[in-house]
Amino acid sequence: MKTAPTPSLLRLIGAGLVVSAGLQALPAQAWSLTIAAATRRVFLHVGNGTADGNNGTVNLVSANLTAAQLLSGAPQAMTSNSTQSASLYGDNYNTCPTPSAQVMIGASYRRSNNNNGPASATLRVTSPASLTTTAGDTIPFSEISWTVSAAGSGVPNVIPAGTFNGGTQTLTTIPANTYIENCHTFRYANSAIRAAGTYNGRVTYTLSSP
Repeated sequence: MKTAPTPSLLRLIGAGLVVSAGLQALPAQAWSLTIAAATRRVFLHVGNGTADGNNGTVNLVSANLTAAQLLSGAPQAMTSNSTQSASLYGDNYNTCPTPSAQVMIGASYRRSNNNNGPASATLRVTSPASLTTTAGDTIPFSEISWTVSAAGSGVPNVIPAGTFNGGTQTLTTIPANTYIENCHTFRYANSAIRAAGTYNGRVTYTLSSP
């Protein structure tokens, strides 16, 4: 069992005929762990990360649809090029056992014991209005959603499931001296037939404490 962390970016690309993602009802699980008090700081990683350090990796989530998949109208799972399966909490726990289908997101907020600074930090995600092709075709970013899980944990909704809205969304707040993490699995809704092409978009996760 698991015992009681500089921003990164995630790029979503739909390749082939179209990308598809749909909201799926799965148990929402995550880890929420106490960490030692320290000089005030925030830490965030999305996909491949480095504990308490900078990592410039931009992970890719994608779906390549065949004509049959496109015409079916069924939501399509997206795959990931992330290789981050082990927690960056420090115990190397295998939180995301299948990183090819998951993106681990972990975040922490520390402050010293004399209570300097705000009581919590806020995790947000910002997405553009649409995924686009070089030809100018678009797919609304609201077609992409995610579910969450974390192997071995029963703590619900530490970072909740959701759907991108083409703007900035508040995902959760993190209390002082706490580390949270879970695995996000992305899907495309495939709610309409789109023009063939490669649709690109990038979302940015931020963690801040004023």
